Amino acid sequence: MSSPIKRHFFVCTNSRPPEAKPSCGIKGSPNLYMKLMEEVEKRNLFGKIAVTATGCLGPCFDGPSIVVYPEGVWYANVTEADIPDIAENHMQNGQTIDRLVYKWPQI
Repeated sequence: MSSPIKRHFFVCTNSRPPEAKPSCGIKGSPNLYMKLMEEVEKRNLFGKIAVTATGCLGPCFDGPSIVVYPEGVWYANVTEADIPDIAENHMQNGQTIDRLVYKWPQI
């Protein structure tokens, strides 16, 4: 039997000392995590959508970062103002928010 979870949102909540390189936690990502959890509750999506706070996901200079699976979409520079759009479009309807998609550097 497959999992009833349709999407899993991973929110980087890693924090470093202010004198270190940037981190998502210092930029407010714990609030993003809480807002996403509130959206799950508000939309009655428990058991269908998972939201997990994580350690560092990598693109620290462009955080806060959120990664969504199974799509493998990486969002960057997410703010609290973006959460309703993410919830309505991606969480509920599976539509990627193009303006927030992380642009990976060319190597």
